[in-house]
Amino acid sequence: MNTEKKYLDISWDFRTANVKEYTHCYHNYPAMMIPQIANRLINLYGKKAKTLFDPYCGTGTSLVEATLNGINAIGTDLNPMARLIAEAKTTIMELQILDLYLKEFNDFLFSLNFGIKTVNVVVPDFKNIEFWFKDETKEKLAIIKNFIDNTKDERVKKFFLVAFSETVRESSLTRNSEFKLYRMPEKQRDKFKPDVFGIISSKLARNRIGLKEYIEKRKDTKTIIYDFNSCEDIEKIEKDSIDIVVTSPPYGDSRTTVAYGQFSRLSNQWLGIENASQIDNQLMGGKAKNISKVGINIIDATVEKVAEQDEKRAKEVYSFYDDYSKSIANVSKVIKKNGYACYVVGNRRVKDTTLPTDEITKSLFQEYGFKYKNTFIRNIPNKRMPSKNSPTNVMGKKATTMNNEYIVIMQKQ
Repeated sequence: MNTEKKYLDISWDFRTANVKEYTHCYHNYPAMMIPQIANRLINLYGKKAKTLFDPYCGTGTSLVEATLNGINAIGTDLNPMARLIAEAKTTIMELQILDLYLKEFNDFLFSLNFGIKTVNVVVPDFKNIEFWFKDETKEKLAIIKNFIDNTKDERVKKFFLVAFSETVRESSLTRNSEFKLYRMPEKQRDKFKPDVFGIISSKLARNRIGLKEYIEKRKDTKTIIYDFNSCEDIEKIEKDSIDIVVTSPPYGDSRTTVAYGQFSRLSNQWLGIENASQIDNQLMGGKAKNISKVGINIIDATVEKVAEQDEKRAKEVYSFYDDYSKSIANVSKVIKKNGYACYVVGNRRVKDTTLPTDEITKSLFQEYGFKYKNTFIRNIPNKRMPSKNSPTNVMGKKATTMNNEYIVIMQKQ
């Protein structure tokens, strides 16, 4: 038996696991926590839990796993597209009702493809739509969106909108291998003729299979998904009411790490979300602040080390950890005595400095009366992450990004 509290454990790698079971198949999203990690954490530390909370729930991986294990789930996220996906993934409905809508939709597409029916729709006009979509693509997307908007069953509407969101991205002129928005090269754009109707039909069929699996296994539970910022406000959740937190917070601010807002922008624009281009600025560390002492030695020392090389980057690091510390202060209040906080974090590099987010997470929770239990180190074979990035922002200068994640386990005393 390993007596160390922080060690590499390859059993957390789940290299051959199917990460797209149940409704986890619904929608691609950057740096998703794989469901096997959430499930294992729940079984290790939440067997008697009644309520799980994820303060950075993204598309709802931990929420789905909670409901599959008979645990009520609460999540919050600032990205409207992520919330939509999380809501759809945890929503059950009668398959017979869904199938009626699917048949109606497929018949509708058939009639369009064969010229039996024509539809006049208004194509939305948002900034740079011409830059990211060809005219024929825009028209087809508008036709689909109009059909979805006229769907009366809200559960079905969310189910369709998730498939529509993924279709928007895959039929756009973006380089889909990137999180950030980069336009395809001209030669590729000229040849690009996306089968918009075919893409969404494929997504809907795939997602129906996942929903069927989910319905068959989901326990009788409740799910609530909020849009509050855990750095600022957590009053919607009662103090000392949460048995277990299972979450994977951002690695850093979205501008310099994983660009959740950019990845979601086109979908959010088609969904009619206001200020869709500003989401990354609203996320943790998105607003740069002047550096001051946080009062946690490991944070202050890390920021100082980065500042020795680059004051601007140090401000970004400070801003993220300042928000992160406020979030953990709030999260700690809602966890019950003897409840667990399970944080899956990554230690990114900035200016050749490795940021010890796992140790920072541990120190922050200890400030609020939590006992340190373990840190499991896992290799990252499954997360969709670039193997190299440009931490210096100098063209052509690359550095290896994270190859490990750290699963930090804390218990409230």
